[in-house]
Amino acid sequence: MTTGNQPRFDLDVLRQSVGEKVFARGVAYHRDGQVEILLVDPNRVLAQVAGSEDYRVEITGHGKTYGGGCSCRAFADWGYCKHLVATAIAANDLPPGATDRAGALGRIRDHLTKQGVDALADLVLDLATKDPALFCKLDAAAAVVHDDENTLRVRLRKAIDKATRTNGYVDYRKASNWASEVQNVLETIAPLASGPRAGLAAELAEHAFDRIMLASQAIDDSDGHCGELLTEAHDIHVAAILEARPEPVQLARRLLAREMRDDYGSFDIASESYAEALGEAGLAEYRRLALLAWEKLPPRGKGRAQEKGSHKRDHLARILDSFAECDGDVETRIALRAADLSSQWRYLQLAEFCRSQGRQDEALRRAEEGLWLFEDEPQDQRLVLFAVDLLSKAGREPEAIAHLRRLFEKAPSLDLYERLGKHGGEDACDRARTFLENALASEGRTNRHGVGDLLTRIHMQEKHLDAAWAVIQKHGASIDVEEDLARAGEATHPARAIEAYTACVDEFVNSGTASAYENAAKLVKRMAKLRRSADQLAYVDALKLRFVRRRNFVKLLG
Repeated sequence: MTTGNQPRFDLDVLRQSVGEKVFARGVAYHRDGQVEILLVDPNRVLAQVAGSEDYRVEITGHGKTYGGGCSCRAFADWGYCKHLVATAIAANDLPPGATDRAGALGRIRDHLTKQGVDALADLVLDLATKDPALFCKLDAAAAVVHDDENTLRVRLRKAIDKATRTNGYVDYRKASNWASEVQNVLETIAPLASGPRAGLAAELAEHAFDRIMLASQAIDDSDGHCGELLTEAHDIHVAAILEARPEPVQLARRLLAREMRDDYGSFDIASESYAEALGEAGLAEYRRLALLAWEKLPPRGKGRAQEKGSHKRDHLARILDSFAECDGDVETRIALRAADLSSQWRYLQLAEFCRSQGRQDEALRRAEEGLWLFEDEPQDQRLVLFAVDLLSKAGREPEAIAHLRRLFEKAPSLDLYERLGKHGGEDACDRARTFLENALASEGRTNRHGVGDLLTRIHMQEKHLDAAWAVIQKHGASIDVEEDLARAGEATHPARAIEAYTACVDEFVNSGTASAYENAAKLVKRMAKLRRSADQLAYVDALKLRFVRRRNFVKLLG
């Protein structure tokens, strides 16, 4: 289908996304008539594509901007597939102005609209007798209209229990179907939240929430189905509570208890989500109970092991912080964070919060306190860099450099080297390089993946290629560093580049993988630009002879 003179989907962009092989297969699927367009509307195209089985494909968007999905395994594993390509081509072949009536679903809709209500009811009932899932969905929907509240409560609780039952472990492939059944029940409950049965809806949503939480322990939830279902159950619960308006103090107690045991975070800071229903009395009770529980917890400093159920502390801190934020009470918010200073990360959180409140001096004091307290442990780079930034802004550059130097000497990296140069200039860089050279000398062995690689990259970055080659010749290097140095030195040190490439080629080929063979062949090609043709031919012939049994590699040499 075209828009004006433009095709609906830009096939060149699609080809780049999927690759030539997948695109060609999609073209063949379309050519062989394996695509049936089901639905066309301004925002999407729905199709069924025949393959080893029938697959459902949906493409959204227009032109170069598109999305969608396919029910095939290839799409789940790799993304855009041949079925999606075939559907895009078929959509482009539709006549200009094609609407939803262009597809099979359009024809079905036209047919159904001509039938009477009784005929449609008979058709749906016939389908329901053959489809247990459809029957359950229709039965629950009818019960919402016809049953009294107690009967409906029993019926829907049973429906929730049945849908959320796992019967053992639910693996990845079955998780989606399990979630669909739970989704159907939640969709039945949702309309109750806005009417006279809102109280029942809240009760059922809580029951569903608990059942989903229990089931999540026996499900491969790699796609996050449980989190989405819990969010939906929570949304139904919020809507129902705001409609039903239960007694606020009792509501506060129930909500706090639920928030404290909710590991998924759906009920986080429930005092905000339910504030309208809680009112002043409920919010006061919420705060009182949270504060009472908080005061029973001991402060946590360095050396204090994380107590069992420490998530309770975090829950309470977030709750009380929310209330303090509403009050504009910065002191309380700082005190809440200072109650747990058991790690460098906790000190960083406190210091960052102080800075966000415009308290630069206190932020620096807290950061330095954390660094001092944990100075005998591996340093948290985030805390060190935070302190360095504030020290520099405070005009205390020598102290900032000292912190950077200590961190660099414990965990040297190119990033820290660059920061030393920024704060301490060439003198700091000289000291850092000297430290690395001494570290290499003291090791007394080849260091291929640590200090030697770092020193080589530092020399490369500063265009000291002779010094970089000297490090590699004396201490060796990882294959990546050696190859990068060879590339950087092709113009100025061609002989050394050839020597490095030769070593890399041997290492790649000996690894025996297809990708390594390709990398080796590319390096062989680069070497052709660095020496005479005769020397290159001799080298390639020697490679073929040495690696004659590595047939896939030899083929790449031509």
